[in-house]
Order: sequence, then C-alpha cells, then structure tokens
Amino acid sequence: MADMAGNISRLTSKYQATVPAAVRDSLGLKAGDALHFEITPGGVMLTKATEQDLEFARSLAGTLSEWSSAADEDAYRDL
Repeated sequence: MADMAGNISRLTSKYQATVPAAVRDSLGLKAGDALHFEITPGGVMLTKATEQDLEFARSLAGTLSEWSSAADEDAYRDL
C-alpha cells in the first residue's frame, strides 16, 4: 500500500494542484493528458480521460453556448 502522506497535494489560489507521482504512475499519466473527475456518493474518483470521455465532452460543448456571453465571463472569471 502506498504511503498516504505522499499522495496529498495542496490547492493553489488558482485552484490548481499537482498530481502526486504515485497517482500519475498508477494512472499512467503524462503531461497533456486529460483527467476525468466523477462525483460519487463516497467522494470523487479521478481517472485518466478516455477518448470516449473526450468525445462526450465535445458533443456537449455546442449545447452550452447559452452561458458564453461577455456577462457570464465577467461573472464567473474568478471562480
């Protein structure tokens, strides 16, 4: 079992985090890979995004244009 202390990362003020080496190794992650976050009743599951995940996200992108106004950009810029 991996050392839990080595699998902790801190969120920056821009809500960014470093994925610990043990997690990157376990998921086979490389720079530029996309991540998939799944919210479950027990927490959040992190996996490497598959081509199917990416295609699903691309298929939804066109349906989200109602939230792409300049006012929305101003309202949500600092989230």
